[in-house]
Amino acid sequence: MEPTAPLNPPLADSTAEVSLDPPMRVVIDGVGLEVQAIRPAAPRALAPIVFLHEGLGSVAMWRQRGGHWPAALCARTGRAGWMYSRRGYGASDPIPDVRGSGRHGPDYMHREAFDTLPRLLQALGLQQPVLVGHSDGATIALLHASQHRVAACVAMAPHVFVEDVALRAIAAARDAYPLGLRERLARYHADVDNAFWQWNDVWLSPAFRAFDIRAACGRIAAPLLLVQGTDDEYGTLDQLDAIAAVAPQAQRLVLPACGHSPHRDRPDALLQGVSAFLDAVP
Repeated sequence: MEPTAPLNPPLADSTAEVSLDPPMRVVIDGVGLEVQAIRPAAPRALAPIVFLHEGLGSVAMWRQRGGHWPAALCARTGRAGWMYSRRGYGASDPIPDVRGSGRHGPDYMHREAFDTLPRLLQALGLQQPVLVGHSDGATIALLHASQHRVAACVAMAPHVFVEDVALRAIAAARDAYPLGLRERLARYHADVDNAFWQWNDVWLSPAFRAFDIRAACGRIAAPLLLVQGTDDEYGTLDQLDAIAAVAPQAQRLVLPACGHSPHRDRPDALLQGVSAFLDAVP
């Protein structure tokens, strides 16, 4: 989803404490995915972190405004990290006929969580990682953790049911797309139209109004941290309430003066909260 302006100074660049491998291509079911690893300078024998990007994100979009929040988290915790761009995003292969025969159905995040992500983890040799997801990526992380063993799950601004506030914001993004948003997003995607319409079309489709994964969240056994900004333009704290109602182990990190993207709006507070949560995760 569209980046929001930072409300705090940007996170200091932490790449001096990690090394970023060159992006590589991993083929899953015939689809090439852009993947990049983060190697901490002082690695620890702990579960690696897999970062799952937002609805308009990519590997490149994690680095913005002079900071790289995934690198900072890996440096702070000593955990290796992996980022990947889902199909149609970043430098990953596009979706043919994305607004026609390739159009997403309401289960597109289920398919990512249950089909693509397990195969990617297997290809990378990763077992029971920590999942850190943002927005659509948070939803995918929750779904994956409901059926697969993970060390922990961090869900930033997750969507577990559809709220009117989200639909209004997504409709506004559709209207803004030809008026400058497309140009801004093109810096992060090889095929920006593919990236935008695969997300926008499905969210605004009538069939998506019934999307609801609250029952799946009740099957998550792993440690769970839920993160939400009080000024999130795409969702409310009702999302966290819904998850906590069925997953009593869930911890919350509610960030004031924070919009939809905690890693951009409140990067230092987010880093502190997530690092503290992961201190108890092997």
